[in-house]
Amino acid sequence: MAELTRKEVEELALLARLHLEPDELDRIGSELGTILAYFGTIAAVDTTDVPPMTHAVPVDLALRADDPAPSLPVAEALRGAPKRDGDLIVVPAIIPGSES
Repeated sequence: MAELTRKEVEELALLARLHLEPDELDRIGSELGTILAYFGTIAAVDTTDVPPMTHAVPVDLALRADDPAPSLPVAEALRGAPKRDGDLIVVPAIIPGSES
């Protein structure tokens, strides 16, 4: 079973914006390790002769025509943005060390 370190679980919890108690960190690490082990089992299956597909059964996808159309004006696109920097939407950094 692929066991995650406590630090890895803490980083995942931070990215998922989850507050985990110390005992939950250990339990979740073990559970995620079990899930990763299952993925390892699935990855080991030989799929050489299996064609790529998006669904397990045939599905006809109704696609609209990809016709060019005028873009939304920048001012209208940014109208509801809570914080802007020129023509950009400013969002809070959630990955540690990515503040600029």
